[in-house]
Amino acid sequence: MATTLKSRVLVAGVAEGIVLRLAAPVSFWGGVSPQTATIVQAGHPDEGTCISGQVLLLPGTIGSSSSSAVLLELLYREIAPCAIILCDVDAILALGDLVAGEMGYPTIPMILLPEDRLKTGQMVRIERAGTVTIISDTRRSPNGIMPAGA
Repeated sequence: MATTLKSRVLVAGVAEGIVLRLAAPVSFWGGVSPQTATIVQAGHPDEGTCISGQVLLLPGTIGSSSSSAVLLELLYREIAPCAIILCDVDAILALGDLVAGEMGYPTIPMILLPEDRLKTGQMVRIERAGTVTIISDTRRSPNGIMPAGA
């Protein structure tokens, strides 16, 4: 039987994909490449990981008012995560998603959920109302390699 969780919706949408739970907070401005959707923040435990197409679980963000611009660029290029799960509200990041919709670009669901509820490799579905269904609890990664500590 599938497990369902209730989240708080920041930006409504529907998505299905594999969870990528980052090991540490990341700065989108200077920490994520808007050209490749790769984490480029020097010294970050997930440096070199591509976030494109993933259900990105962020344990936190390192603030910059330019984070919304980086997310907007990822959405414009259609290389953004398919959804973002935040553990703490980040209005600036959500703003990038909302502005994308206003500009006619694709948008993604952005929800708030406690960090410990999901793990890297789980297949999940996010509904517009914020319901998160764990479709598969088999931990896997898109490239077949599980990150350390996942």
